[in-house]
Order: sequence, then structure tokens, then C-alpha cells
Amino acid sequence: MSGVLHVLLHMAEYRESVTSDVLAKAMNTNPVVIRRIMAGLREQGYVSSEKGHGGGWVLARPLAEITLRDVYEALGRPALFALGHRTEAPGCLVEQAVNASLDRAFQEAEALLLSRLSKVTLAALSRDFHKRLKARKSLRRTELSHVH
Repeated sequence: MSGVLHVLLHMAEYRESVTSDVLAKAMNTNPVVIRRIMAGLREQGYVSSEKGHGGGWVLARPLAEITLRDVYEALGRPALFALGHRTEAPGCLVEQAVNASLDRAFQEAEALLLSRLSKVTLAALSRDFHKRLKARKSLRRTELSHVH
């Protein structure tokens, strides 16, 4: 999720479409990874793409209209927690009690997290980025190329 948000904010800094190659360099990954990530976002109408010379990815909606939860859902609602249940002895009453308790805790934590993700827009992240950029007195050359 963090990587996808990073890509979207990089895209917002461009006035024209951005190729998968350019985004991949900013993320230190392969362009195929970028195209795979963008597929779900395109299906939900958050980005669009143009093929051919001069083509690339563009944001299809204003940053203020895209929440972190929107991005999370466009990615197929990946698991929020790496914690899991023990399932070696499903008939064990102790295991059942532990798993039931964990289920409740995971559901409550997920509801809280999704609620908070719904309240943060990409515009808010972009404002924070620009505030940080302005506050930085001197950027090293390598940082400039990453920021654009």
C-alpha cells in the first residue's frame, strides 16, 4: 500500500502522463510491477493510461477525491495484519477460544483502521509532502531526482 501511494504522489507531481519506466525508477522496481499495481487502480477509475509514443499513466481523479481506503480497496483489500490463527488442531477447544478472541480483536482493529483510511485523501498526503519539501533548506542532487 505504501508503495502504491508513493507512486500516485509521484504521478501527481507531473503535468503530463508518466511512463511505467519513469515510475519504476522512482520506486526502484521493475516497470512490470508498476503496470500490475496500476491495473486495479485503472479498473476503479483512479488512473488511466495511454499507449504509444507520449503515452503513460495519469491520475483520472483529483487527489482530494481519492482516499487511502479507496486505494486499499482498489488493490483488492489485501490482508491488513500479518498475525494469524493457529490451525494445527481445529478441534482443540483452547485453540478455538484463542482464535475467537483474536477474530474479534482483528475485526475491531480493521474497522478502526479502515475508518481512519477513509478520512485521509491523497491531497492531504501531497500537502504534507510539499510542506516537507519547502521546509528542507538544501536538497542533495540524488534527493532532487527522487522528488522530481
